[in-house]
Amino acid sequence: MRVLLCPDKFAGTLPAPEVAAAVAAGWREVTDGDELLIRPLADGGPGFLDVLAEALDASRVPVPTVDPLGRPATGEILLTGDGTAYVESAQACGLHLLAPYERDPKATTSFGLGLLVAAAVERGARTVVIGLGGSATNDAGAGMLTALGVTPLDEAGQALPYGGAALAGTAALDGAPRLRGAELVAATDVDNPLLGLHGASNVFGPQKGADRADVLLLDAALERFAAVLERDLPGCPAALGALPGGGAAGGIGAAILALGGRCESGIRLVTRATGLDAALDDVDLVITGEGSFDHQSLRGKVVAGVAGAARDRGLPCVVLAGQVSTGRREAAAAGVTDAYSLVEHFGDGERGLEAALSRPAEGLRELGARLARQWSR
Repeated sequence: MRVLLCPDKFAGTLPAPEVAAAVAAGWREVTDGDELLIRPLADGGPGFLDVLAEALDASRVPVPTVDPLGRPATGEILLTGDGTAYVESAQACGLHLLAPYERDPKATTSFGLGLLVAAAVERGARTVVIGLGGSATNDAGAGMLTALGVTPLDEAGQALPYGGAALAGTAALDGAPRLRGAELVAATDVDNPLLGLHGASNVFGPQKGADRADVLLLDAALERFAAVLERDLPGCPAALGALPGGGAAGGIGAAILALGGRCESGIRLVTRATGLDAALDDVDLVITGEGSFDHQSLRGKVVAGVAGAARDRGLPCVVLAGQVSTGRREAAAAGVTDAYSLVEHFGDGERGLEAALSRPAEGLRELGARLARQWSR
């Protein structure tokens, strides 16, 4: 039997390669007669670079940068021989880089991501693919633009402080983007616009520490910043605040679009890089997973992409997750044959949750063995 293991990360506990390895180890405890194809996945958020590094013939280059509060941090760029560089926004802007009490999207900055992109350009990249997701920022990429040479100014001609709230005072821009002709690509499966009810501030701001008053302030600030970008940045598309994907990563998507870049599906990009389509054409069972299998999972996330591709080929697809809250009918419509929860596996309730967070590899190995007993010929 040929089994394809293609999970996403379990956020906060295990990266995607370790998730796949744990499930594979459990399966092999039951039988070693099956062929296991391991293809860890990511959709642009945390783990994007790790997954691509395993799939591509590329070099990882450490780059000094800063975190969302401007503190020193270390990121990486992934360089291929064809002039393409891959960057992960979460390495500089990630919510996981901040303690809960530090989360404040009014003040956090994407400046560190700009440093990573600049480093890729300086190393000769002609295309820079930026994985977007898991960010702590809501500054519409203003920090990133500043690091690339475009600084927002106030009415007095002074550079604005970092953070989304300060953008309410944007009056002009200073400088020009230092991209040396490189093309920017946003790898994201978020199609939210920058502004409005479905925009970055309203939808994602509360996850980053914004209350209702903060959300209203930030949306207005980003509206002002978008208007100045349209007016003063050559090549910026019209109606920037309404373009699909502009709201990704707190509006970094909009900054990439303003620089003449484009958005591309993160899961499709990773699928191509890892050869997932070819693997799906020659297997009997697909196993995928993520930390929380919920209503958001079916909106462009890894699980949705994998399950849909399996369904189209008539393949059974099993989801393993830390927690499962998606209804069976909804999951089945998306192509999911069955779903298993680590929390329930360990006993449900507080005890199960604690075990799922502290011993995820153990639980995944046991679930892998359980699936082998159920599915192996």
